[in-house]
Amino acid sequence: MRNATYATALTLMFGWLLWVGRPVLVPVIAAVISVYVLSTAAATMQALPVVGRLPAMARRGIVLLAFAVGLVSLFVLVINNLAQVAAALPRYESNLDALVTRSASLLGIENEPTWENMRRVTLDQVDMRTWITPALLSLRGFGTTLFLVVLYASFFMAERGVMARKVVIAMGGAEAGERALSLLARINDRIGRYLFVKTVVNIILGGASFAIMLLLGIEFALFWAVLIAFLNYIPYIGSLIGVIFPVLLSLAQFGTLWMASVVLVALTTAQIVVGAYLEPRMMGRAFNLSPFVVLLALAVWSTLWGLPGALLAVPMTASLVLVLSEIRATRPIAVMLSASGKV
Repeated sequence: MRNATYATALTLMFGWLLWVGRPVLVPVIAAVISVYVLSTAAATMQALPVVGRLPAMARRGIVLLAFAVGLVSLFVLVINNLAQVAAALPRYESNLDALVTRSASLLGIENEPTWENMRRVTLDQVDMRTWITPALLSLRGFGTTLFLVVLYASFFMAERGVMARKVVIAMGGAEAGERALSLLARINDRIGRYLFVKTVVNIILGGASFAIMLLLGIEFALFWAVLIAFLNYIPYIGSLIGVIFPVLLSLAQFGTLWMASVVLVALTTAQIVVGAYLEPRMMGRAFNLSPFVVLLALAVWSTLWGLPGALLAVPMTASLVLVLSEIRATRPIAVMLSASGKV
């Protein structure tokens, strides 16, 4: 009973520390996950004809520079699209109003007093332009987080070279240090491959979604494609949320249910092809989490950290399972958390 009480108190205290430390911990963990992806990408560059001959530090510098440029481009993309959405909102409101009016006419209720009352308390009360101001205000925190992620990732990449010596010294001897380094190498290899493959899959999904929306004439196609790629880090609900936004935009842009249905079917098809066919074949057994564990991780981390927690939940949980599977004492826990029992 006493041990259970201590464990509960420790869990609550740890959760409280995670919640309070969100502004500090989210950029750090995002940077650590980014370093895994960047390091695996740098190692993969060895297969290239010219770049593969460069020293490891030079390849890491190249991928880190590309990472920084990508985050800056993402920030600029978000700002530009918010400004364009603000300019297009009157047209969207007009299209939605016309769509609702046509629907009411088909149902024969456009002249009913009840319809006028319902419209007065619903559509007439919605001013989408007021949504832009909070979004613009939140950009300051978003930009700060992106800057910290790049900064922390740079220091983590720079210290990889001296990490081996630190581990040997910390373990108190060469033999114990070598065993620890071997364990860390296996863990890093599996985590890096998982995160790298997941990122490649998300890029493929984002590219396919961008092509579909571009062909259908959806405005801000690049922004929605990037959003779909990011949200695909969230299993199950991430794909659903990623499709909803472009569908709603197409409804507001074209003002027809037919076009929104076409966008929904096309983007959902891309999600199914990538999620059900491509991702399992590329991922192999790296993503080996029980569905219940995935849902529990999403619930816990999204409660603690909101959307950043939902994005980081599965990479962190999958990494934790990989770490536990490499340690003999905690391997049974990893087996229970896995989907197939094979870790």
